[in-house]
Amino acid sequence: MNQIMNHPFPKSISYTEKCKHLLEVVGPEDTLGIVIDADPDAMASALALKRFLWRKVRKVVTYHTNPVQRADNLAFIKLLRIDQQHIRHMRPKKITKWAIVDSQPHHHEQFKDREFDIIIDHHPFDPLSKARFMDIREDYGANSTIMTEYLKAAGIRPSPRLATALFHGIKTDTDNFVRGALQNDINAFRYLYRFTNVNIIKKIESSEMTRRTLGSYRLAIERLILLKNIAFIHMGEVDNVDHLVIIADFFIRLAEATWSIVSGIYDKKLIVIFRNAGFRRNAGKTAQNFFSKWGGSGGGHKGAARAEVPIAEISKEIGKRSDTKDFVLRQIKGL
Repeated sequence: MNQIMNHPFPKSISYTEKCKHLLEVVGPEDTLGIVIDADPDAMASALALKRFLWRKVRKVVTYHTNPVQRADNLAFIKLLRIDQQHIRHMRPKKITKWAIVDSQPHHHEQFKDREFDIIIDHHPFDPLSKARFMDIREDYGANSTIMTEYLKAAGIRPSPRLATALFHGIKTDTDNFVRGALQNDINAFRYLYRFTNVNIIKKIESSEMTRRTLGSYRLAIERLILLKNIAFIHMGEVDNVDHLVIIADFFIRLAEATWSIVSGIYDKKLIVIFRNAGFRRNAGKTAQNFFSKWGGSGGGHKGAARAEVPIAEISKEIGKRSDTKDFVLRQIKGL
């Protein structure tokens, strides 16, 4: 399969046929580099792709673009023995084929111009995405569901370690099926359950809170602003973007809030995390439009999304009135 795909597979194409096409992309002499933004769904998806291509390629190496600092994600990596490297250790000359899962090239500045051989994702399709093999199912709740369906179509029974990873990937990306999900997600979840180590799942989930994150919760409570149905917190400078995600997930639990919006500054960028539990509006589309006029980026799903923009791009706007907190407040008042 040498032709570049400019559009994902249509829904009419069966998984059996897609499995055949996927295997045509690689050969026994290839070293495949899988790029991920390391969260449970992405890490599980990379693990599944590696298993799918077992003995079909010479080697598979997974590279993550983000620092992994959340305690539950670190427990996930340790307990399931996830083998991956930070992107800074990448040796491009040794990689003959490239894949990206649970993401698309335009999500990452360093990859937007790189040619990928394989793209498997469940986020909204970007017209700039292209690859020799591209399967994007934006209505799926988790990318781990897509990968589970590939394994089933190929007749591959997942090991307890792989099943546990995929099970947790579906569980986290659908937020226990509170966020958007399909019957496919439920079917994959039920299928994986019989192979899953539930005790490991319990340990991973109980590892979320540390003494360090307790400090973030305390600060967030002090800074909470309620605007009608929006719980907004600006955390200022942060040394870990995952803390913003944890805080956003926590405050969407407020009875008074259908939106939880948490902002912070990291690596000279203003980052905003969105959680939406209401019927109106879409978090992904909101994030996509949030900083668009300043050249920022954003996206996600109906219930969960993220937007970011370099501070330099909005310095004049911030300088006009007070600081970044007031700037974000002005943007969200129209929700």
